[in-house]
Amino acid sequence: MISSHGYAAHESKKPLAPFSFERRDPRPHDVTIDIHYCGVCHSDLHQVRNEWGGSSFPMVPGHEIVGVVTHVGSSVQKFKKGDLVGVGCMVDSCRSCQSCDAGLEQYCENGFTGTYNGKDRQTKQNTFGGYSNNIVTDENFVLRISDRLAIENVAPLLCAGITTYSPLRHWGVSPGQEVAIVGLGGLGHMGVKFAHSFGAKVTVFTTSANKREDAIRLGADRVVVSRDQDAMSAEKNRFDFILNTVSAPHDINQFLGLLKRDGTMVCVGIPDKAPELQAFPLIVSRRALAGSLIGGIKETQEMLDYCAANNITSDCEIIPIQKINEAFERMLKADVKYRFVIDMKSLK
Repeated sequence: MISSHGYAAHESKKPLAPFSFERRDPRPHDVTIDIHYCGVCHSDLHQVRNEWGGSSFPMVPGHEIVGVVTHVGSSVQKFKKGDLVGVGCMVDSCRSCQSCDAGLEQYCENGFTGTYNGKDRQTKQNTFGGYSNNIVTDENFVLRISDRLAIENVAPLLCAGITTYSPLRHWGVSPGQEVAIVGLGGLGHMGVKFAHSFGAKVTVFTTSANKREDAIRLGADRVVVSRDQDAMSAEKNRFDFILNTVSAPHDINQFLGLLKRDGTMVCVGIPDKAPELQAFPLIVSRRALAGSLIGGIKETQEMLDYCAANNITSDCEIIPIQKINEAFERMLKADVKYRFVIDMKSLK
């Protein structure tokens, strides 16, 4: 077994605290990674507080992991000691269903294994994530990272990046299209960067007028305050595609009416209260409402390579692990631009 230490939630109502535990011995296809940085995702907070149900404790969160390979198993072909790598939201899947065969492990019909709060398929033990000093992962769920980018800003690409990149690619966002990004947080700011880089005309919808300058800096062409009903009415039938990144309860119907005929809105945020969907905005213009979940390993690697080629990273605030509980509270207040990333040197 491999000795490990990090921060864990021991109960849903208590702060994260230092935690020592053991990782499994590496298998033939495993790599051992010394974690340098780990992003803080809003889903970490949801699961730590058991807001989605099904949380198992103790829980070591973290699925936006960047580090260096320190050991490779006897059958590893893809990586060597010293490689700069990443681990995202998954560490395994069934690898035999139609989705896995298609390289879409995130839609594994038998359920993918989460980087944390999951069950190892062989040992049935809980998986522990990246708020820790190391991780042991099958090479097929490890990503190669370019050293051309600041690695502390790469970590959120493993979740926030692929969560926004995948639907923009899947629905074919292309130069000249009118694209809206709803929300300008950890997900939304990456959506703006990608949509802009794909050549789309990007409009940001936000409840906060004070985000206008930042949205333009990130690549938006226009900003609309969604609380201004006159401004919203002026946007009807405008957009080819809307990426809705909001995780707070909100009225999705007002945004459906902004789509052109045959336009699509894709939701990637997960509000804790189910939205009330009206059929009329969909029917009158043959609009579509869809969802999207992260990306498969192949597409995540494609995204990381695209980011390296186009100098795209997340806007981050770097924190020591000792400030994780404070970061959670600030995240609830949207008091971060736009992702927290833990510097794991603070664990040493």
